[in-house]
Amino acid sequence: MIELTASDAQTFAAYRADPPEAPKGAVVILPEALASGDGVRRIADGFAAEGYVAVAPALAPDADTAWSLAAVQATVDAVKDVGKVAVVGYDRGGYLAFLAANEVQGIACAIGYYGEGVSGTQRGKCKVPTLMHFGEADQLIPVEEVTQFRFVRPDVSAFTYPGAAHGFAAEGAAGYDADSAGKAQARTLNWIAQYVQGAPPASMKNAGAYALAKTDKKGKKKDADKKDDMGPPMD
Repeated sequence: MIELTASDAQTFAAYRADPPEAPKGAVVILPEALASGDGVRRIADGFAAEGYVAVAPALAPDADTAWSLAAVQATVDAVKDVGKVAVVGYDRGGYLAFLAANEVQGIACAIGYYGEGVSGTQRGKCKVPTLMHFGEADQLIPVEEVTQFRFVRPDVSAFTYPGAAHGFAAEGAAGYDADSAGKAQARTLNWIAQYVQGAPPASMKNAGAYALAKTDKKGKKKDADKKDDMGPPMD
């Protein structure tokens, strides 16, 4: 564990995992509000195994949004010396990751999992590439809300997972769905590789227009981009 300090001088703990070799960049992890310590460490260790410095700040569930974002900023600042930084959040952390796309400085991309409140948030076009994951059987975020969200927010790549409930990526939890979690993680790692490492995106089913690198120097879009101006289709 390490100790970090927010802009108001309040300190908070964070779990840090370092890769075995030179880091490719960093991932700031915003865990679910009720995530166990073992669960948080497992997620961070997984990103470290992929080659990233992974840091998960301990954000109190009752902390207000402004302070939580200040803590996210402090965490990003603590690891930006190793390279570009991605923010990945789950549940309330997913909501904070979505907000971080506009309100946290120095991040390369943001990824959020089933962030309740995201669909009703109006904060303008995301300043960094943003990826969202939702379960089609989420009891807290109806799939109809996700459909509407995708329609009004073509700047965000939003994927849904059939039969997946809220918390489908939380290993060991009641709603855990290994298949959906695996697909979402593959997309998350691809997103991070593209925007943190700058690697070409892998060819993936339903990869949305916003997830594709725009390499045409003349600014011409590919045909796939023109057909997919509402983000990736639902699985």
